Amino acid sequence: MGAIGHALALAGSMTWEILWALILGFFLSAVVQAVVRKSTIVRLLGDDRPRTLAIAAGLGAASSSCSYAAVALARSIFRKGGDFTAAMAFQFASTNLVIELCIILWVLMGWEFTAAEFVGGPIMIVLLVVLLRATLRPHMVEAAREQAERGLAGRMEGHAAMDMSLSGGSVLSRALSSRGFTAISHFYVMDWASIWMDIAAGLLISGALAAWVPQWFWTALFFSIDPFWSKIVGPLIGPIVAVLSFVCSVGNVPLAAVLWNGGISFGGVVAFLFADLIVLPIINIYRKYYGNRMAVLLFGVFCATMAAAGYIVEVVFGLAGLVPQRRGAQILEASVRWNYTTMLNIVFLMLSAVLAWRFLRTGGPRMLRLMVAPTEAAAQGRAGHLHHHGH
Repeated sequence: MGAIGHALALAGSMTWEILWALILGFFLSAVVQAVVRKSTIVRLLGDDRPRTLAIAAGLGAASSSCSYAAVALARSIFRKGGDFTAAMAFQFASTNLVIELCIILWVLMGWEFTAAEFVGGPIMIVLLVVLLRATLRPHMVEAAREQAERGLAGRMEGHAAMDMSLSGGSVLSRALSSRGFTAISHFYVMDWASIWMDIAAGLLISGALAAWVPQWFWTALFFSIDPFWSKIVGPLIGPIVAVLSFVCSVGNVPLAAVLWNGGISFGGVVAFLFADLIVLPIINIYRKYYGNRMAVLLFGVFCATMAAAGYIVEVVFGLAGLVPQRRGAQILEASVRWNYTTMLNIVFLMLSAVLAWRFLRTGGPRMLRLMVAPTEAAAQGRAGHLHHHGH
């Protein structure tokens, strides 16, 4: 019981330290989603030209960080005529360049890791495009499209289909309007509902690993005593740990902090963070969405791009002297006390309460039930909801 209590205490301290950052990140993401229409995303991703791929990355960064919703929306883009490579670029950006991920990284691990995410994300997308162009054949894309048209359900299909964003007027006027407030509250609550299990799992697994796994195990696994081999092994081990951890979205950041404390290389942390799109449940969704052959190809291409991006970031940041020398994340020893973290948590918990109140008062629970519904049902429910609450 003492060991379990220690693990829960560490998980609880991490939760308290990042709570305000989670709320802020999800709020900013909800604001962006409220003014960026998903129909616009689909319309702009019709080919794989460099300009289109840059737009895909930008739109992905402006979307929800839920890995399952990102994968479902990428298939929706593909089914509606979007380019497959552009859809994959959107999917990568949606889980690696979003606001909330960067905020949590800064709080838990430092600005260097946030910078690595920003630098490595575009590098990974470029590598992804290069590898897909080298390996994809037209008949493979057509086979994947036929499989996608079958509409087999993955997870968060309804969340990916819902589009409560507003049009007309300036971005600021839309965000500050009554309907904008409602849309923001709905995106906020539904994003939380999408990935709270991933966040909770990440925190609990991180607490358990920090409390129970001895340092000698990490040292042996990551070759920590040999700086050269540590840099070689890290980006290869990072994605493997991600595949086996089942933790995706921003829930993998606490686990990344534990791995960093354990001795994994800087590039290994980056590769692990990038690998939230190859956890076992998502690989199974690729199989449903695009068929077995494409799922195998995507897994291989994704692993290669994630590891290669980790190596590149390790070299670039190493040459620039930006790799942190200190390990031992303070978060693992944090305790609840009256400081700026507690004050920020109180302020942002109040914001969260206001948004939840608005969500409940404007038909939110019904929309929440539709979130896990098939795409067509969710889209119909959203249309009826917006008509009913349009004023």
